[in-house]
Amino acid sequence: MNEGFSENYASLKAAAHEAPQEPGVYIMRDRENRIIYVGKARVLKNRLSSYFAGEKDVKTAALLRHAFSIETIIVANEYEALLLENTLIKQHSPKYNINLKDGKTYPVIRITNEKFPRVFRTRHIIEDGSRYFGPFPNIPAVDAMLALVDKIFPLRKCKSPWKQIEKRRNPCMYYHIGRCNAPCCGKISSGEYAVYVQRVEKLLNGETESLIIELTERMHEAAKDLKFEKAAQLRNAVKAIEELSADITVVDFDHDGRDYIAWASESVLTTFTVFSMRGGKMTGRELFRTKSAADEEDSLETFIASYYSPDKPPPPSIFINTITAPLDLDRQDRNAENLRRWFREQFGYEPALLSPSGLRPEDRRPEDRRHQAVMALARQNAGEDLRRRLKERGAGPALDELMRALSLKTRPERIEGFDIAQLDGKHPVASLISFKNGAPDRKNYRYFKLRTVIGIVDDFASMREAVERRYSRLIREGKELPDLVLIDGGIGQVNAAKGVLDELGMDSDVVGLAKRDEELWLPHSKEPVRLSKRSEALKVLQFVRDETHRFATALNQKLRSKDLLFPTLESVEGIGPKRAQKIMKTYGSLEAVAAAETASLSEMCGIGEGAAKAVRAAARLALEDRKAARRRLEQGRGKRQGRSSETAAALAAEALEKR
Repeated sequence: MNEGFSENYASLKAAAHEAPQEPGVYIMRDRENRIIYVGKARVLKNRLSSYFAGEKDVKTAALLRHAFSIETIIVANEYEALLLENTLIKQHSPKYNINLKDGKTYPVIRITNEKFPRVFRTRHIIEDGSRYFGPFPNIPAVDAMLALVDKIFPLRKCKSPWKQIEKRRNPCMYYHIGRCNAPCCGKISSGEYAVYVQRVEKLLNGETESLIIELTERMHEAAKDLKFEKAAQLRNAVKAIEELSADITVVDFDHDGRDYIAWASESVLTTFTVFSMRGGKMTGRELFRTKSAADEEDSLETFIASYYSPDKPPPPSIFINTITAPLDLDRQDRNAENLRRWFREQFGYEPALLSPSGLRPEDRRPEDRRHQAVMALARQNAGEDLRRRLKERGAGPALDELMRALSLKTRPERIEGFDIAQLDGKHPVASLISFKNGAPDRKNYRYFKLRTVIGIVDDFASMREAVERRYSRLIREGKELPDLVLIDGGIGQVNAAKGVLDELGMDSDVVGLAKRDEELWLPHSKEPVRLSKRSEALKVLQFVRDETHRFATALNQKLRSKDLLFPTLESVEGIGPKRAQKIMKTYGSLEAVAAAETASLSEMCGIGEGAAKAVRAAARLALEDRKAARRRLEQGRGKRQGRSSETAAALAAEALEKR
């Protein structure tokens, strides 16, 4: 039951049940006596006991695999527990607590604080009076914008500080090609240079309308003069401005200081992003990668208490991303009150905590588009960094979790999934999807046109046929067998597949994923296995299941669409289903049949010339009918002629009778 957890699991569980029923802090240590997690609780016994009750989510399982001992510290109340927890985390930097490590940032555009400033892209913010614009997630648009700035504003390009170049005698190449006014040689005054800098600032501030109009006019003039290369450059410049302007959220008219805190979480990995607005401008973005076994509410509380300090006091308003996990509202209110008290005692004032749901009803205020835009950008930053971290880590932890959760015989490095698609027993097909180490292995994708269930609807028989055909062949050819077979369905389909594997002598594990409640069914089980919706193991299986469904449905639809063409050909005397299928397989479309030479059609499809002429005529008539129907549809005519009209009337009458 506790396979994969710490060898000291039993003593950990006993320590939890013997913990005091008082507020305090608990400390988990590993075998080397290193502190790996610090948590707080209003009732220590209740919180610690929850680690050992029911199914373990990813964070709890990771923590219990490495924990060796638990100790507790009783304090007067939950607020003192927050203070002590924060102190211990900063002192010991436990592996599974919030540990503020700045991650890779999106670029910003910097205008240096110099007599003759430079404009360039950077990922580092230096507090030297320079002005910053961004961050910008659309990096190609930023580069295009800076290239535009270089072309239309003759600012200096040299990377050296101004003091090192201000007394040069000869200008560089950029002066001679009109790309710099050579302030280093006194060719332009600081006032004239400042005008260009102000225009760049307006461009970065989003004041682009007049510039776009000007560049568009110049583009048309260049095209008139047949200067197409220049016109194309101006067109690209306008496009770059429009694309980048859509991303600018760095300036507004609200001069109140505020921070926007968003995060993305998966398993024990969480990425926090903080966007800071001061004086109506974006002053920077910080991104923090953390590992934490705490839930969202505790992680957020700990992060805020760790992020702000006397050197970095909080602004008057803090916007917080919505908590996504279902939480105890009483606990949420207590945590919010703890934070407000902590702010008052640490800084002498209490910032407003604001979010789409609101941590405090009296603090809620309508969110306008500015706040939504900045928060969306903060969420995007956090989400993209989390995806990079998950990619860097690979699928190993998810596969390990899957092995533990389902008690599999081995780590499921090779997973194969089956799905059945059909329409009232017609064109039944099965798809076979193969995954290697959590990633699609597309060279091993297969599909099966099922033979034993044509004209009937029998999911169990369909699954048995697909599984038997796949693995009997692999066994004959001596090829690699899967570690885990995933069935899109419930216990019936799982047992059907398991029976085939047993007959073939395979020892691969089998599991079914029922879409309705995302439950996992093991062979011959009476109850399903239910994993957390945030479980990485569940997401791997969902990925496999969704891919099998997509693959099977696509093939089934393709076969059905081809089937619609056969009646046209079968209407010709002497052309039955097999000959119609051969004709369509040879030519691929009615258009190709209609355009074929009679002799070629006769020879390639093995039919007489008279039949070939009739087939070609039938194809042409069908195409003409299709065009006529399309014209009638466009003209708004609802009537149809001939057999189509009779069929539609019959269907309508039948529908009315059923009502």
